[in-house]
Amino acid sequence: MSFLLVGMLNTTWQQLCMFGVGFLLIYLAIAKKLEPALLLPMGFGSILVNLPFSGAITQSMQGIGEVTGILDWLFTMGIESAEAMPLLLFIGIGAMIDFGPLLANPKLILFGAAAQWGIFATISLATLMGFSLVDAASIGIIGAADGPTSILVSQVLGSKYIGPIAIAAYSYMALVPIIQPFAIRLVTTKKERCIRMTYN
Repeated sequence: MSFLLVGMLNTTWQQLCMFGVGFLLIYLAIAKKLEPALLLPMGFGSILVNLPFSGAITQSMQGIGEVTGILDWLFTMGIESAEAMPLLLFIGIGAMIDFGPLLANPKLILFGAAAQWGIFATISLATLMGFSLVDAASIGIIGAADGPTSILVSQVLGSKYIGPIAIAAYSYMALVPIIQPFAIRLVTTKKERCIRMTYN
C-alpha cells in the first residue's frame, strides 16, 4: 500500500496531463470508434509510460538500480534489433484490407501512386526550410506511409526527429475520420453523397 502512496505522491502535473490525453484517446477509440487499432494502444501506452515507478519503461529504482521496462524491452527486441514488429503490424493491416474495389477498378491504383509524389514534395520543401537531407527524408516518408514505416525510416536514417515524426505520422492518421467528412462535404453535393456506390 505504501508503494501506491509513494507513486501517487511522485506524480507530476505533466504526467496527469498525459493521463488525460491517454484517456481521451481511449474514449475516442471506444466510444467514437475513431481508428481504434491506433488510438487504443496509444492511449494505454501514454498512461503506462507516465505511471510513476510502473516498470513499463526503464527506470532507476532505489536499492535495485536500473530496471528494464517491458516497453523498452519490446522496443529493443521487436524493433531496434529485429525489426519484427513493424512487419507483423503490416501483416495484420494487410489482413484487414479489402482489395475488392481495387481489383474491380485497377485505375484506383493511381490514387496510391499519387501519394508517392508527396514524399518528394515534402523532402524538397523540408530541405528548403533548412533540414538536413536525412531529416528531410525522414519527414517526407510521413506523406505516403503510416506510423511504423515513418519510425523505421527515421530510425534507419538516424534522424534526430524520430519522436516528432512518430507523433505526426500517427496523429494525422487518427485525424482522418475527423477531417474526411468536412473534406467530402466541401467537394460534393448532398445529392452526390446520397449515391449508393456499388463495386463490380
